[in-house]
Amino acid sequence: MALTSWKAFNFFDVSEVKPADSESALLFESPEFSSICSGSDNVFLGSTDGQIRILSASFKIIRAFHAHDSGSVTHIKQIHGTSLLISISEDLSNEPVLKVWALDKPDKKTGGPKCLSSLNVSNGRKQFPISALATLDNLSQLAVGFANGSVTVIRGDLINDRGAKQRTVFESEEPITGVEFREGPTTTLYLATTGRILTLTISGRGQGQPAKNLEDNGCGLGCMTVDSDSGDIIVARDDAIYYYGANGRGPSYAYEGPKQLVSTFGDLIALVTQPRSDAASKTSLLRKFVGGGADDRYRSSTFALLDTDLKYVAHTETLTSAIRTVFAEWGDFFLLTLDGKLFRYHEKSLNQKLEILYQRDLYVLAINLAQKIGVDTAQRNVILRKYGDYLHKKGDYDTAMQQYLKAIDNTEPSQVIRKFLDSQRINNLIEYLEELHEHDKATIDHTTLLLNCYAKLKDTDKLETFIKSGTNFDLETAIAMCRQGGYHDQAVFLSKKHGEHDRVVDILIEDSKKYDEALDYIHRHEPDVAYPNLMRYARVLLEHCPNDTTQLFIEYYTGQYRLKNDAPVAPTQAASGGAASAVQNLASFIPLPYRQATVTPSATTQDNQSLSLLTEEAAAAAKTDPSLAYKVPRPRTAFSSFVDHPDQFIVFLEARLSEADMEEADKVDLHTTLFEIYLDVAGDKTGPEKQKWEAKAKTLIDGHDISMDASNVLLLSHLSDFRDGTVLVREQQGLRFDIFRSYASIGDTASAIKALRKYGPEEPQLYPAALAYFTSSPKILQEAGDELDVVLKRIDEDGLMAPLQVIQTLSTNAVATMGMVKKYLSETIERERKEISNNRRLIESYRGETNSKRKEMDELGTKPAVFQTRRCSACGGSLDLPTVHFLCKHSFHQRCLNQVGDADVECPKCAPTNNNIRAFRKAQEDSANRHEMFLDTLQRSRDKFGTISEFFGRGVMTAPVLE
Repeated sequence: MALTSWKAFNFFDVSEVKPADSESALLFESPEFSSICSGSDNVFLGSTDGQIRILSASFKIIRAFHAHDSGSVTHIKQIHGTSLLISISEDLSNEPVLKVWALDKPDKKTGGPKCLSSLNVSNGRKQFPISALATLDNLSQLAVGFANGSVTVIRGDLINDRGAKQRTVFESEEPITGVEFREGPTTTLYLATTGRILTLTISGRGQGQPAKNLEDNGCGLGCMTVDSDSGDIIVARDDAIYYYGANGRGPSYAYEGPKQLVSTFGDLIALVTQPRSDAASKTSLLRKFVGGGADDRYRSSTFALLDTDLKYVAHTETLTSAIRTVFAEWGDFFLLTLDGKLFRYHEKSLNQKLEILYQRDLYVLAINLAQKIGVDTAQRNVILRKYGDYLHKKGDYDTAMQQYLKAIDNTEPSQVIRKFLDSQRINNLIEYLEELHEHDKATIDHTTLLLNCYAKLKDTDKLETFIKSGTNFDLETAIAMCRQGGYHDQAVFLSKKHGEHDRVVDILIEDSKKYDEALDYIHRHEPDVAYPNLMRYARVLLEHCPNDTTQLFIEYYTGQYRLKNDAPVAPTQAASGGAASAVQNLASFIPLPYRQATVTPSATTQDNQSLSLLTEEAAAAAKTDPSLAYKVPRPRTAFSSFVDHPDQFIVFLEARLSEADMEEADKVDLHTTLFEIYLDVAGDKTGPEKQKWEAKAKTLIDGHDISMDASNVLLLSHLSDFRDGTVLVREQQGLRFDIFRSYASIGDTASAIKALRKYGPEEPQLYPAALAYFTSSPKILQEAGDELDVVLKRIDEDGLMAPLQVIQTLSTNAVATMGMVKKYLSETIERERKEISNNRRLIESYRGETNSKRKEMDELGTKPAVFQTRRCSACGGSLDLPTVHFLCKHSFHQRCLNQVGDADVECPKCAPTNNNIRAFRKAQEDSANRHEMFLDTLQRSRDKFGTISEFFGRGVMTAPVLE
């Protein structure tokens, strides 16, 4: 590639160096100046008088020493990375002298640097000037080329002066113009003459073999150098610049013009050329060896810095004076002309270079330059972004997007998105948004925009690819956008893939309306997932899938919940259309451990027979599939779910009640609720259906041990007008009077009569209440019929009411007539008369008996007693003395009395009777103080007055005797 097609720039700032002192300035102009090199932050100048001067960064002489006694210092070289300096002096009358100096070790005698070694360079006793010098970094080998075409290699320890061996390794009729080492598995010496390029292996495999001709074109003096980075040899000829590597000749770059000098500065090649009018004559090469004349000062030269990798000219200029030499130090490049002027070339910063390239729209070169220098990613992305902006302005949207994608890590996405929104380049926008997600830099808004783009293009395939790709994106946003755009299957897929089970159910129910599939999905998951979703959507599922939902409730609330496993089904015809296949593709990516063949749910019926069948099937499956361990919730938590679904609610409650192991509180809730539902259903039925449901309700409360609160049953029965329930509970609670009163309150005379006949014998107080009810209105009295007489007779027989009370009750309402109670009154009056007559006779009898006893007691106390008995009342024998007579007219032998001591003697015949009287009297006295017994007896007695009279006779009413 010709350099004439390369872009040229001004990447260097050029300034003339003014030495700090006049001595240094005069030195550059002096003809005594013979050689120069740089290194170790210094510049070294060799002169014709054998002196070497060391200059600082300000080009001030900081040190000078006499290196050689004779000859001119024609070559000096500082070994990179060390303090070693090599110098060679020549006088053409003697062999050249080579010395090695240690700049950091002063010589005690001279005060200058210490000379480590010195030797004469052999050229077969031929006096020709040295044209080229090359060294290894460790100074183990040096190569010296001469103008007569010979090359001498020096081997040895020059640093420690342990001797060195010299050998002429090459001879030619053409002068040597350059020598350079290339190290590797073998050490190769590259040789340049005016007519050839050769290689010579001087160590390693192939050593000792003759030089190999690499190319039949040589180069001029100073036109050969080495690239320190790659090790390649660079040769500048009049037609081009050539590279030579380990495998021979490499790339070349056409650049016409006579070459004077080639060097390297970093990754740039420094090239000095002369105008073609000043092309080398036959004597030009000789002038290079022996020094130019005064006319060389006024020859113009062209200086250029080239980047052969990126193929551009970093700097070029034409100088009015010929260039003597170039060197690099302190990060700058220096050029010295023959007229003694020194120029500094300071490379511009990368940003300055990039600005220059931006101004010329050379963004590709800017990118390559930044990449070659090794800038960080952020700075490289800035260049890419600018390049993208440039291409976008030109309308090359696709290429511009490629640049934005490369710079995505450090680019504000909104800047790029805004550009492609404005230009309506939706495909490019999709590409950028997808890359944002790949780099995990997408926000919620980016995900939203990308999904909107897919939706706008109706590109279902890309949407599915994006979802399946595993790209990082905001899940919430992606699902929301799929739902908004109607891509419900994709939303379900995303939710399943990321374990969002609640959201899957929500989409299937709220968006897709696939209730059977939603219920099936719930049934396939663990209880901690299934239960919350079942409760959340219970009413909707019961509305659309009543039987299956009810069965799931039964399984869960009876502790028999199992993950659903589908039975094998016959393959069905695949759904047609892209949407169906898309769903199948998505389904294949869902990792469900229990997913098998999908069963299309069949239509379900609403009757209880279907529910019973489902229950049986579930029970059969339960025998083979073990249930899961979970905490069974309380039944009442499911009650609200069955609102407006009484048939399913009844099935659930009945199934739950069939469980044996149940807490008492749950049993009460279930019985009460089921009782209420039975009555509620019965209220909507008529005829036999109504009786059927009422019979079911009655079954729940029939028995002595019901699991319901009586007040709840009474309330529910009352609200539902279920009299049998009210009666049954009141019977169980012993509230018979309330039963009768409830019938009476609603005017149900027939039921009241039945209750009276059924409960009257056990509850006598019902008869007075019945008397009041029967006589409360003419209609009720007519309905009661002869039952009024039965009630009056029972009241009279049991003494439940006094006649006066009966009259008062009947007189409350002007309903009962005298004719109705005439018989009762006449019988009552007649009975009272007989009782009065009997009482009077008893009174006369008790009064006569009392008077007789009092008279007898008086006679015994005031009159003597006459005993005429002749026989002993004990033995029946005739009485003889000693005899004992008692006032009761009984007489005994004294011996028959069994008297012991002086104890009181009592008639043996009358003693039992007297003991009974004394015991009875004592019992009366004891009972006189037991008032609670009196009150209890009075409370239970039908004849209150008779009870009081009886206890009065026992002395209860007697005032206590004060001692």
